[in-house]
Amino acid sequence: MAICFGAAGLGSLLTKHNIPGWYTALRKPPWTPPNWVFGPVWSALYLAMAVAAWLIWREAQLPGARLALVLFAVQLVLNVGWSGIFFAARRPGLAFVEILLLGLAILAALVAFWRLSRAAGWLMAPYLVWVGFAAVLNFKVWRLNA
Repeated sequence: MAICFGAAGLGSLLTKHNIPGWYTALRKPPWTPPNWVFGPVWSALYLAMAVAAWLIWREAQLPGARLALVLFAVQLVLNVGWSGIFFAARRPGLAFVEILLLGLAILAALVAFWRLSRAAGWLMAPYLVWVGFAAVLNFKVWRLNA
C-alpha cells in the first residue's frame, strides 16, 4: 500500500500546482469530468492496485509472480511519469505517447496478475479502463490546444 500511495502522492505533487492556472486554461472536450472527480477515482484505483499487488506478493513463490510484480512496478513508474510529462512539463502530446505505453504496461501487469490470481486481475481492470479514458481525454486536450 505504501508504494502505491507513495506513487499517488508523487503524482499529486507533480499535478496539483498546475491545475489552477495551466490546466484550467486549456480547452477541453465537454465530456471532461469536473476536477473534483479525479481525486476520489484515483484514490479508489490506487487502493485496488495495492490490494492486487498484495495478492500477488503473498503468492511470491508461484512461478511468474516476480515477473508480475516487475510489470506492476513498471506501470507504476509510467503512471507517475505521465503526471510529470502532462502537468509538470506541460507536454500533452508527449504525455499521450507515454499514456499509450502506460496502458500497455497496465495490460501486461493485468494479464500476469490474472494468471496468478483472478481477483488480482479483476482489481486491475478498472484502472485499465480509466487509463483508456484518460488517454482519449489526453489526446483530445492535446489536439484542442495544439
